[in-house]
Amino acid sequence: MNTTINTFYGHFINGQWITDKNTIPVVNKYTNEEISRIGNASRKIVADAVTNALETFQTKKLEANQRYEILMRAAEIVKERKEELAMILVSEVGKVLKDARGEIDRGTQTLIASAEEAKRIAGKGVSLGQPGNENKMAFTIRVPVGVICAITPFNFPFNLTIHKVAPAIAAGNTVVLKPAEVTPIIACKIAEILTEAGLPPGFLNVVNGLGKEAGQYLLEDERIAMYTFTGSPGVGRQIKSKTGIRKVTLELGNNSPNIVHNDVPDLDKAVELCVTRGFSNAGQACISVQRIYVHHDIYDSFVEKAVNIAKSLKVGDPADATTDVGSMISEQEAKRAEEWIQEAIQQGAKVMYGGKRHNAILEPTILVNVTEEMKVVCQEVFAPVISIVPYDNIERAFEQANNTVFGLQVGLFTSDLNLAMLATQKLHFGGVIINDVSTYRADVMPYGGVKDSGVGKEGPHFAIQEMTNEKLVVINL
Repeated sequence: MNTTINTFYGHFINGQWITDKNTIPVVNKYTNEEISRIGNASRKIVADAVTNALETFQTKKLEANQRYEILMRAAEIVKERKEELAMILVSEVGKVLKDARGEIDRGTQTLIASAEEAKRIAGKGVSLGQPGNENKMAFTIRVPVGVICAITPFNFPFNLTIHKVAPAIAAGNTVVLKPAEVTPIIACKIAEILTEAGLPPGFLNVVNGLGKEAGQYLLEDERIAMYTFTGSPGVGRQIKSKTGIRKVTLELGNNSPNIVHNDVPDLDKAVELCVTRGFSNAGQACISVQRIYVHHDIYDSFVEKAVNIAKSLKVGDPADATTDVGSMISEQEAKRAEEWIQEAIQQGAKVMYGGKRHNAILEPTILVNVTEEMKVVCQEVFAPVISIVPYDNIERAFEQANNTVFGLQVGLFTSDLNLAMLATQKLHFGGVIINDVSTYRADVMPYGGVKDSGVGKEGPHFAIQEMTNEKLVVINL
């Protein structure tokens, strides 16, 4: 299938592709063959991109209906090119074809939701019901913040880029996008699609390059009004430390816990969700199922069913439409996860299934007899590895789930409404998902964590709140 990947992508500034003599290879994550090269932006290129974005913001304006029309046309173009875009994800991410198609579908809906929100941006009336304000009325309006720097991750490089770029444009901002250097091609395609859809030059600029270089240049540019980043907590802390009082949205890590109580409504369904969502995208999602706490009454049955499901999954070539688990983002990351598994085994863990690595592919792995101190439990494994832990007391399960520096999302399976409501108070996470797993995300919902999982919310409506400033207007009548 033709993926129409260019042999070189430089940088996209003011509606034009800019060449760059400094290049970085992009490889197929399954075959490790080079498929393209991208530019490695210098400080000057980054500065030029920001300059153009700022000048565009200051001199050009798209009305709400224009922003709506552009984003809706982009959604239609994405639908037409779905297979081409999906195959790019298969190649540069190692994502299996069925997941790649799903990501393109989700990105389409994120574009549509962002387009709809462009026509709904509004302030609110403000009561001035104190003495001396009888002749005054007040209200707020929401105004775009200016230039937004979007730094996007490798694991969902289409939908998560859309989650940043589309709301920013819908809100009337301009964007400088820095995609992950290992998966930049799909971001370049997004720039081309938005241009084809009618987005004028300067509203979206793309700078390619290494995070430690191009990313650093972006952090040092004080003309940028806001940063929106998805990635590791370490980089998130660096961004927070460099941006001062400017706005940031940080979507960081998690080691997602899921609790399956003995009154689970449908045990088979719970097992299926926990296992498949732990291994989908090769476990490389910040809300992938990682820790599963199962009531002792159903623990043995749960483990047996989980192993049977894992055995049924097809592992291998991500371009094969029947493959369930493909390669990780690199052999280095697969080796790192393999080392964590071996370390856990040395510390007493038992492998019920998987655990072996073949180049960049790590077999879906189920661990038991784990402890809270093991890396596969207390850190973010970001690989197809799940650990199953028994518990007797639900309060203890809550304590174990909360025993983490992260706080993005958590899942709970129970038939007890009172227990479900108790969990919403006891579990310290940005999202508590009842009778589904931590991996659940509707693209229109408010999405964000607490603690080391970040600050701010995504989801088009909520992202636009982050990407606009509320301005108070008072009228003396």
